[in-house]
Amino acid sequence: MKNKYTLVADGGSTKIDWALLKDEQEALRFSSPGINPALLQQSEVMELLNKCLTLELNSFSAVDEIYFYGAGCRGKSAQIMHDAFVSLYPTTKVNVHTDLLAAARALCGDECGLVCILGTGSNSCLYDGKDIAHNVSPLGYILGDEGSGAVLGKRLAGDVFKQQLPETICEKFRREVCPDIDTLVQRVYREPAPNRYLATFTEFLGKHIQYAEIQKFIVEEFVRFFERNVCVYKRPDLPVNFVGSIAWFFKSQLEEAASHSGFRIGNVLRSPMEGLLRYHGGKEL
Repeated sequence: MKNKYTLVADGGSTKIDWALLKDEQEALRFSSPGINPALLQQSEVMELLNKCLTLELNSFSAVDEIYFYGAGCRGKSAQIMHDAFVSLYPTTKVNVHTDLLAAARALCGDECGLVCILGTGSNSCLYDGKDIAHNVSPLGYILGDEGSGAVLGKRLAGDVFKQQLPETICEKFRREVCPDIDTLVQRVYREPAPNRYLATFTEFLGKHIQYAEIQKFIVEEFVRFFERNVCVYKRPDLPVNFVGSIAWFFKSQLEEAASHSGFRIGNVLRSPMEGLLRYHGGKEL
């Protein structure tokens, strides 16, 4: 009987994690540079996919089905990614979904739940066990993205240079992270990807988590996330599940904020891939 090969991908703008399942068993894992179809032409997407997959999958027979979950995979951008895969694998069934659906399937499987992403950015949804039933727009790190690494970093820098935190903490930040306002302004306003730069400041928060002021700072931002995102779904009966590095590393503060906001935490994953493999039938070898 012919083997069935299923390719599952957790795609971001920076990196894509891939896993190949052979008859629902994990056969191969690899990573490649990120692809965001919202920022690229279809020819560029095809070139990047071809370069990566031809190299990694050349020892396997044809892939039967592809599940690609990625940043920017909405509307026309999702169609660009879909068409690029079909051009490379014309006989393969291709499924392209958002990273939010990846989080939902990884965290909840076929169960209903509240699903959140807390990484460089943030997002949330009400998941009905099959599809996203309701999604409050995250609005990005300038207008929203409460609780994200970028917003935690943005607020931390503001509190340091506006002297809202104890001088001991401010002095450590200037010495270890960013020495002065000129450097901060240059990186945030005049160089690419300021959100990623600001998100790196969360390493400072983790390093100095012993300070009560830092713990309070993080909890307050997570409370803002619950108030402006999760509460809108009006489902305090459901567990709130999280995926992402910020949720993973600051789980204790997240649990405190959830309790304060009248919610309970469900599953917390650093990355959705393990949950996606469970959802699509993969088992660890």
